[in-house]
Parts: sequence; C-alpha cells; structure tokens
Amino acid sequence: MARPDLTVLAIPAFVGAMGAELWWQRRNPAAPGMSRAGDYELGDTIASLTMGVGSLIAPFVAGPMVRRLAPGRTKGGTTLLAVGAVAGVVTTVGDVLRRRREHGGDLPEAGTLPDQPTPVTVRSRVDALRLMTSGAAVAAVGSTAIAAASVWSLQTSATRLGRLTPVAARGGPLTYLAAIAAWDFLYYWNHRLSHESRWLWAVHVVHHSSERYNLSTALRQPVAEAFTMAVPFGALALAGIPPRYIEDARAINLIYQFWIHTEAVRSIGWLEKVLNTPSHHRAHHGSQRQYLDINHGSILILWDKLFGTFEPEVEPVRYGLTRNIETLNPVVIATHEWRSIAADVAGARTWSERFGYLLRGPGWAHEPGRAGIS
Repeated sequence: MARPDLTVLAIPAFVGAMGAELWWQRRNPAAPGMSRAGDYELGDTIASLTMGVGSLIAPFVAGPMVRRLAPGRTKGGTTLLAVGAVAGVVTTVGDVLRRRREHGGDLPEAGTLPDQPTPVTVRSRVDALRLMTSGAAVAAVGSTAIAAASVWSLQTSATRLGRLTPVAARGGPLTYLAAIAAWDFLYYWNHRLSHESRWLWAVHVVHHSSERYNLSTALRQPVAEAFTMAVPFGALALAGIPPRYIEDARAINLIYQFWIHTEAVRSIGWLEKVLNTPSHHRAHHGSQRQYLDINHGSILILWDKLFGTFEPEVEPVRYGLTRNIETLNPVVIATHEWRSIAADVAGARTWSERFGYLLRGPGWAHEPGRAGIS
C-alpha cells in the first residue's frame, strides 16, 4: 500500500489556516482609507487556488509527456530532434541571407504591383525571410530546451540514481534529519537558480505574480516544472537516503513554506537568525531593487547568510513583479513568461542572443540598449 503524501494530508490544515488568517484580518482591519496587500481579494485568491490545483495535476500530464520526448528513446524524441535540426538549419540560412541583404544584397524592398488601377502592397522577400527565420528560431530553441529537459529528467531521477548508489540505504532519525537538511540545501540552489536563469524563472514566476501576500499566495505554484532543468533532488538517492525519507523531506519542505506567506506574523524573535520566516520571505517577494533575488532558503535562512543572498525586511514590501502582468487569468499567469521568451527569441539576430534570452538572467532581456530598450 502506497504511503500517503504528507502535503495532501496537510490540505485541511492549509484551509483552516487561511480561515484563521482571514478572521485575524477582519479583527485587525487596515486603517480607514488604506489598503493592505495581505488582505484577501476574491479574484486573486481564486487564481492562486486554481494554480495550486493545477500544480497537483500537472505532473501527471506534463511528466509523462516530457519523458516520451526523450531523444534516442522514443519516436517522439527522434521527431523532436529532427524538428530542432531542420529549424536550426533554416534559421542559420535565414541569418546568412539577412546579413547579405544588410551588406548590399539584392533582395527587393516592399513595393506595389505595377500597372494596377489601385496600388496593391506586396510583402518583400526581406519581410518573408524575417518571418521564416523568426518562426524557425523559436522552434529550434524550444525543441532544444524540451529535449534537454527530457534527457535531464530521465538521467537524474531518484529511481535511476538510487540504482547507481554505492551506499547502502540506512534508516533512523539521523538519516531522516539528514534527508530534510539535504533537501533544504538543494532547494536553496534550485530556488536561487530560478531567479538567475530565465528558463527556470519562466516556471517560478507564477509564484511571484500576485501583488498580494497571504497564505493563499503559498498555493500559487508552478505548473510547468517538467519543462525545465534543476539541481537534481535525486542526488539524495545517490547518497543512499531511502526513497520514503526523500518523499517526506520534500513534503516537509513544502509544508513549512506555507506558513511564511503571511503579514499576520511580524517576527518570531531570535529564531529569525536561523529560520526562514514571514519577515524574510516577505522581502523575497518584494519587487523593489533591494529585495530582488534574495532570501532563497526554505526552512533555513542560514544558506542565504552563508552564500551572500540574505537581505532583511526593512522598508514596506511592494509585492509582485517588476513588470506586473495585470491579470487573474490562470492560463496567462502560467504562460506569460514563456510567451515573452518566444517573442524575444523571434526578434533576436544571433544564436548567442537567442539562447541568452532563454538561459541568462530575467533582467538581461531588458538591459539598456538591448532590443531597443533604454
């Protein structure tokens, strides 16, 4: 019989805690004429709960889909590689022809058909070439990313790495605690990379998309984790930690993060020095410059202090993104950054720029002087 998932067992507690937070807010309303970002708003809460349900369902859909696209293992994977290769060739040829045109080639400009009663504008070959190259570039980069995610997922799964471990699995309280601490350490790095690489950010941005901050925000979880790469939590299996301990470590880590999404708790005293707390995580969700890319820990804040990413909550936090998406539509919330990446890749002129829009930091696309931005 399968062991129950602790996160599923915790759902009633999540609902009860949100009810308690709402009760506290009504007992402690904001000052007249003032709004409070921690208060519940129906549309925002529904969007967060919808994303939470989606995050539970998505692995059962996206996971098998990505595995079926593994190159060298399935027909889907072979087709994906073929699409990527053809798209890459088309893009490269388009780049060459575009550069020839820019340096004095003979592709005609847009104009009108002669001898017509009413001039009819025709698309020039340059425009057609640009359109073809843009679409092919998106296909090439997208297929490469999916293929890489698929291979990485298969090669770093806990099941596979567990078979390779030279260490015999051992139970006991110390191993259990080691599993929790190791998961927390790997979580720090995955969370940090999710803020430093746009490919990972496209998945994680869902969680930062709300301009409110309450316990429902904790449930606004990503739904596209299968389409990215991460520091493998399967490494715990390689270290000889039993699978049931790894599952519990994941669940405990996730459950802990729920309660820190609140404005009701301002401080927990000296434990602020050791643990990740509502205060530290409020700063993490801030969109002000000093709050960007800080406080990535889950249970322990010590990792941030050790690796130089800690920043205390000082001034009032403004939640959300540096460029908010102004929507409560779950589909847009889940896909907006992917669409932005595709648009940037389509408009890029070199392979380094195309993959830069995917792999470099989220802010790289908006640096002064890039894509006409100043």
